[in-house]
Order: sequence, then structure tokens, then C-alpha cells
Amino acid sequence: MAEKKSPMTGSIDLVEPVIDVENLVKAYGDNVVLQGIDLKIAKSEIVSVLGASGGGKSTFIRCLNLLEMPRSGRLELLGETVYDDGVVPGADLTGMRAKVGMVFQRFNLFPHLTAAENVVIAQRISLGTPEDEAITNALRLLDRVGLSHRAMAFPPDMSGGEQQRVAIARALALKPEILLFDEPTSSLDPESTLEVLRVMEELAREGMTMVIVTHEIEFARNISDYVIFMSEGRIVEQGGPEWMDDPGDPRARRFLSSDG
Repeated sequence: MAEKKSPMTGSIDLVEPVIDVENLVKAYGDNVVLQGIDLKIAKSEIVSVLGASGGGKSTFIRCLNLLEMPRSGRLELLGETVYDDGVVPGADLTGMRAKVGMVFQRFNLFPHLTAAENVVIAQRISLGTPEDEAITNALRLLDRVGLSHRAMAFPPDMSGGEQQRVAIARALALKPEILLFDEPTSSLDPESTLEVLRVMEELAREGMTMVIVTHEIEFARNISDYVIFMSEGRIVEQGGPEWMDDPGDPRARRFLSSDG
């Protein structure tokens, strides 16, 4: 069980974490990029991950669904141990990655498929959803992200913001319980960024558990229940977003004062 401080009463409540990370270490050869990460995230919690480039943010979030394999530590997702000190103990990685969806910086859409087809194929491959049902789901989800009018468009003919919203619809099609976002707006223009952030804000209102690697400081401040700041592979500042008003760590202070 994890301790969670109620923002309303200040009391400490016991909650079961849906993400439980203990002493997670990741290295590429002799280069250690995550140096013992500990973090517990409760259901419906929004956690933003801030930090300068090279601090380990993207590596950390990719470790959360084992797209990157840690060197050591322990990772529990939705009550199941999926990694334990070098061992993946019989976990169904395909099923786990459906429950823990990922939205990438570069969209990763199939350019030869339409927006609708990109959402359909994810369901067909990962869930075995019948085609008619997958098409219905795809059209409903594209409408949800404001793209019903672009269902038959191909990714090269879409803006970056439209492609990212298709990627979000694709992730939602797998009915995830957790969504991970790896700098979802970093390659977008300001207008496209606002389009994507609006969709993410709607997901937050609906109670989706989200971990968001972002350079959008004000967005992180406004949407997050919890904000962590990473530097040199460690969490060096963490807590409710109020810490961002007066960070104790000088690296966090510099980052926030320079707007990332």
C-alpha cells in the first residue's frame, strides 16, 4: 500500500499503487542512466516528469512498460510484478502493454494506412477485435479526439497535432488503465500543442492514470497531482505541483526559471 496525502484534508490515506517502482536502475554498458528510481502512483493520479534533456526522463517512462529493460530493481503494474531484479516473472508483456498504453513523441503511425485504419489495426493485432467492432471503435475514438472528419486521411497529409491525436486514439482503442506520454508535444507547433493538451486535459477529467514526460511547465503545474524533477538519472525534486513555486534543488530552480 502507498501513502497518499489528501490535498483537501492534509490527512494520509493508504492507497494501492497501480505503478510501484522500487530502486529501478537502467544502464547501457557502463553508462548508468537511471540510478535507483523509487515512485508509487495511485489510480487516476496524474504525474508529470520534468527535467533537462539527458536527465533520464524518456528512459524512465520507457522502462515503465518494459520497452526498455532495466538492469535491476522492481516494477509492479496494476498489482502484478512484471520485473524483479533482472527477471520478467511470467508476465504477459503484450497484454500488459495494452493496459499500459504509450503515446510517443514521433507518433509512430503507419504512413500507408488512414487514420481510422491505424486505430483499427491496433485493436486487431493486440486484442483480436472483430473488424466491424474495431471500425466502430476507431470512428468513435477519432470523434472523441476531434478528428472524425479526418478518418480517411493519411498521416503524411495530416498536421503533427492531428497525427498525435490519432496516436492517442490508437492507444485508447486498447482500453488502457494507464497512459504513458513521452514528450507528446515536443515536435509540435504551438497551435498543434494546444490541440493535444486539450485532449489530455479531457482524459485527466475522466480519471485516466497518466505519466507525462513534458517540457510544458504550466501544463504540468495545472494538470498534475504530483510532479517529479529528474537530473542525472535521479529524482531530485518531487511532490505536489506547489513545490514548483519554490524548488529546493538548484537544478530544478534553473530549469523552471528558464522555462525548460
